[in-house]
Amino acid sequence: MIDLTEATWRTSTRSSAQGNCVEVADNLPGVVAVRDSKDRQGPVLAFTPRSWQAFVSHTKSVA
Repeated sequence: MIDLTEATWRTSTRSSAQGNCVEVADNLPGVVAVRDSKDRQGPVLAFTPRSWQAFVSHTKSVA
């Protein structure tokens, strides 16, 4: 289990104005955490920094 007590969450710059937002915490060692801003107590996806960067790069290339 990942300890998220030190996570610093920020809203994605790609979030929509209608409130469809994801929050990202990339200040944790070895992990990037992602959650739904409307369900902050809900599940969290965890990525390695390398996997997260690959996802972001791919998303930017197809957007």
